[in-house]
Amino acid sequence: MTAILLGMLVALIALVMLNVPIGIALGVMALGAIVLTQGTYMLPNLALVMYEGATNFSLLAIPMFILAGAIMNSSSITQRLMDFCMALVGFIRGGLAHVNIVQSMFFAEISGSAVADVAATGPIIMPAMMKRGYSREFTAAVTSSSASLAIIIPPSIPMILYAVMGNVSVVQLFVAGIIPGILGGFAMMGISYYLARKLNWPVEDKFNLCRVWVTFKESAWALLLPLIILGGIFGGYVTATEGAALAVVAALFIAGVVHRDLDFKQLYRAAIDGAVQTAVVMILIASSALLGVYLTEQQVPQTLAAAMLSFTQNQYAVLAILNVFFLIVGLFLHSAAAIILVVPIVLPLITQIGIDPVHFGIIVTLNLAIGQQTPPVASVLIATCAIAKADIWEVTKVNVWFIATLLAVLLLVTYVPFTAMGLVDLFYK
Repeated sequence: MTAILLGMLVALIALVMLNVPIGIALGVMALGAIVLTQGTYMLPNLALVMYEGATNFSLLAIPMFILAGAIMNSSSITQRLMDFCMALVGFIRGGLAHVNIVQSMFFAEISGSAVADVAATGPIIMPAMMKRGYSREFTAAVTSSSASLAIIIPPSIPMILYAVMGNVSVVQLFVAGIIPGILGGFAMMGISYYLARKLNWPVEDKFNLCRVWVTFKESAWALLLPLIILGGIFGGYVTATEGAALAVVAALFIAGVVHRDLDFKQLYRAAIDGAVQTAVVMILIASSALLGVYLTEQQVPQTLAAAMLSFTQNQYAVLAILNVFFLIVGLFLHSAAAIILVVPIVLPLITQIGIDPVHFGIIVTLNLAIGQQTPPVASVLIATCAIAKADIWEVTKVNVWFIATLLAVLLLVTYVPFTAMGLVDLFYK
């Protein structure tokens, strides 16, 4: 079995190096392993396994949240939220950096996607920051890192994937992400303030309560979106999938009926992009179903758990090892691929040593948020640098500050579980 697993790993690496999409590479690798170990008689069942793996009801939330973000980006909703954030925190030194972070936190409550956050707000906020004297590298770094709050603050597409793969409550995962996401946002604001004082970056405007009230009224409908989505989900009125559909309906109503400024041409392009992203995820999930069947039949998760427990049974030591492992995985795999490939293998170990799967889900999400910022894959960082026309490695030198804040939150969540689980225990335990 060890030889076959090693061969599968080598085959996967070779296929990825040849630029084969990872969803296809996973499927080919799993198919080859099944045929080699069980024969061709299994082939008729594989299509059914892939179909069942990709038809989970919870996965419908992914295209819905992507579409909700696209609607915001195709209307004035994003700009109205940004104006409100400017009035709210623009008076702090380094105001535009704080606006960047706060608007990412607002956008996170609607889209659930870091790349969608960058696509929606980056072309607006980044030119404004550079015009006001912020370096191109810092501008890209703060935009990229704050966008990754979108997968920590609910709703979160990676959390939905984890819930499906780990068979845990997506609502509890959403609740567990609230405090870590807020802590990450405020920590980034603290770093921005320190650098602003050090480099003498400007204050955008004096605090004006009247201006806050005016922008609040102009963005009031937009601010209702997270209340509608999260209120419905946390209140138990809708599931996460139904909440995602509700987000689309609410965004269409606000953009098309209330503000009457929906750009249908831009919306069409965004919807196509969302469909492509969703198709990529679905191929990954279908392929992972094949891999999951093989690994389960070969008892790989149980073997891994036994090997780890023979080394140490200390929860904190196991979590430290898994944190390092996920940080390394995040260097080379996108968040969806990492969750689909790794979580089913390590989850039996987590259960066996008594770690709450919801707590572990937040740990995984934070690791993958860091992975979005660490080259060579760094999907969010690359998207941001493309918009800012900045060098990835130069931006990474500045981005180290913000990666450090995410690492600090990760350690806090890992070793002080109450940080993430306090609200979950309050409402659901």
